[in-house]
Amino acid sequence: MSDKKFAMLINGQLVKTEKTFSVINPATEEVIAEVPEVDAASIQLSLSSAKDAFETWSRMPLSQRQTMILKYADLLEENRNEIVDLLIAETGKPIGNADYDFGMLTTCLRFFCEEAARIDQPVIPDPDGRFLHYIQRQPLGVVVGYLAWNFPLLNLGYKLGPVLASGCTAIIKPSQLTPLATLRCAELLVEAGVPGGVVNVISGTDYDVTGPLLESDIPSMFTMIGSTRAGVGAMKSACTNVKHFSVELGGNAPVVVYDDADVEAAAASVVGLKFANTGQVCVSPNRCFVHEKVYDAFIAAAKKNAADIILGAGRGEGNLMGPMLTAKDRDRMLELIQSAEKEGATVECGGKVPSQPSKGYFMEPTILSNVKRTMRLSCDEIFGPVLPVIRFSDDDDVIAMANDTEYGLAAYVYTTNLSRGLRAAADIDAGSVCVNEVHYAVQLPHGGVKQSGVGKDCSRYSLTEYLTLKRVSILIDK
Repeated sequence: MSDKKFAMLINGQLVKTEKTFSVINPATEEVIAEVPEVDAASIQLSLSSAKDAFETWSRMPLSQRQTMILKYADLLEENRNEIVDLLIAETGKPIGNADYDFGMLTTCLRFFCEEAARIDQPVIPDPDGRFLHYIQRQPLGVVVGYLAWNFPLLNLGYKLGPVLASGCTAIIKPSQLTPLATLRCAELLVEAGVPGGVVNVISGTDYDVTGPLLESDIPSMFTMIGSTRAGVGAMKSACTNVKHFSVELGGNAPVVVYDDADVEAAAASVVGLKFANTGQVCVSPNRCFVHEKVYDAFIAAAKKNAADIILGAGRGEGNLMGPMLTAKDRDRMLELIQSAEKEGATVECGGKVPSQPSKGYFMEPTILSNVKRTMRLSCDEIFGPVLPVIRFSDDDDVIAMANDTEYGLAAYVYTTNLSRGLRAAADIDAGSVCVNEVHYAVQLPHGGVKQSGVGKDCSRYSLTEYLTLKRVSILIDK
């Protein structure tokens, strides 16, 4: 792995710098690569090349762009094993999770190509019959995208798909913690024939150096996936002129398990999502409200499902859960658990650093009962393998409890009563509500309300954010 020389992609050229930073494998705690530290000159070159490339890429017919985009998706597939190995090394993902992460990149590229051909440009009737009015959609401009570390290639697909299909150009900055697979994918853009400057991919750790990406008046749009704190800070920096924003930020997803739910199915569903990617998922269940009549049964079923989890990374066998990304993240989990215990919570399973694997930032899958809504882990986004379960009764307004957060990204409801499920879905403040089964897909809009962000990833609604909406009126009858 360390023999691989990584480079940034700027103006169609692979660029290295004298200064580098290290990338660590969280499953082994070893340095696996040195990555270029972007400098000020490279930032300015990426901005100017994206601006220049927009003049030609935005005017290119979709059919021509589509040929290159689909060739790029095919090249990614041809290099799948190499890219997935990089992904596993930098994230510690089990193979199933890494395959899903990679697969969403190519899925997004192909989906948005198809969706771009279906974008409507409607005619608006004129009441006097004197004008032909119609809507024209055109590429917005240069897009700056900051990606999160938890799903490096899924996040790349969420941004690169609509950028390329719409005719925009982009400067993409992967997380400094997980840049390797993204940089390798960037190299293949050149082989696919995508013109220089259409997509620029940089890597860096110094926000003073990358700051001009946000402050420049060249970008028309800033998009990111990350924490609310980081998103608000970035948007403040970007407000040097008028820009469009599409940001998916923090979450504090509630789960509501009613007394008429299929408890076994609900527990399997919640545990499956909670411990996927080691809980490092923006839509991960964060506050699990369970009716008192089924509370004990739910805890027992959840523990049974969690017991099947095996700690490990890569291509191992079984229901694997990888490490947390950093030692700091794991320490934060331990502090949250200890704080909850002091306030009366009970550790039903897990709660510790395992003896095996002896290396890596692994953490036992943890379920806590007797959790109160006032505890820190109920108020803050956990982003780790800890499931707090909170009891509620018929006297409680559980929807108000679910909405008692500044976030509103995702929510989950379990009930066999259709009316109750529909009512809960309507009343919970979230960008998505799944009833009885977790479901996410590229054709479904993904995004939040309140402090969980603005705009959407996935679906046709995402694509329209990368396009202007221009009204054209032509006099046809004097």
